[in-house]
Amino acid sequence: MPEQLLEKPWVPRVLPFGVYMAFIALEPFIAQLAPENLSAVLPAFVYAVKTICVLAALFAFRKSYDELKGFRPNMSSGLLSVAAGAVVFVLWINMDWEFAVMGGQKVFNPSSIPDGGRAIFFAVRIFGAAIVVPVFEELFWRSFILRYIINPDFLSVRIGAYTLASFAISSVLFGLEHYLWLAGIMAGAAYNLLLYRTGNLWYPIIAHGVTNLMLGVYVLSSGQWRFW
Repeated sequence: MPEQLLEKPWVPRVLPFGVYMAFIALEPFIAQLAPENLSAVLPAFVYAVKTICVLAALFAFRKSYDELKGFRPNMSSGLLSVAAGAVVFVLWINMDWEFAVMGGQKVFNPSSIPDGGRAIFFAVRIFGAAIVVPVFEELFWRSFILRYIINPDFLSVRIGAYTLASFAISSVLFGLEHYLWLAGIMAGAAYNLLLYRTGNLWYPIIAHGVTNLMLGVYVLSSGQWRFW
């Protein structure tokens, strides 16, 4: 039965996302169980393990991602993706209005990490945010959810197919995944529109990566840890 389940076409696109979200859900419990002397470095350790586990899942299912195969970059679409990612970043850091924040966010200040490990954490965090997150989130949201809303037999739906319902629902759900929910809806809508324009999942991945890379650089340079 487990082998049959793993062969389902939705599993490779859902499981990496599920692993990531499971770590987020379990982190408060891990913090309670961890020794007090590790509290300063625990979020960094959990993030590193989470990133490794998601990477392992993506690697294990690498042959299943037909939507990522045969990519031939187009200059105009590539520049559009970079521009879209930059615009989303600028809007994101300016949409942290009080009404647009979901719940209370627990801010982790990495300055509590000992000097020897801080640079490593920054490198892992930037790598995870700019490379790993865009791949598994776009596989989940833009490849699976966006098509599944149109037809549960989602592989029969071409990448970039548009319906108003799938656009609206996926944008809102993407936003609700983030504590800055309104900024998240904006980002989800932008990446959806980019997919409709280009018809290739790699371009939302690129835009998403640019957004997260710029956000990471901004956070490190400004100390605005709440955006992490």
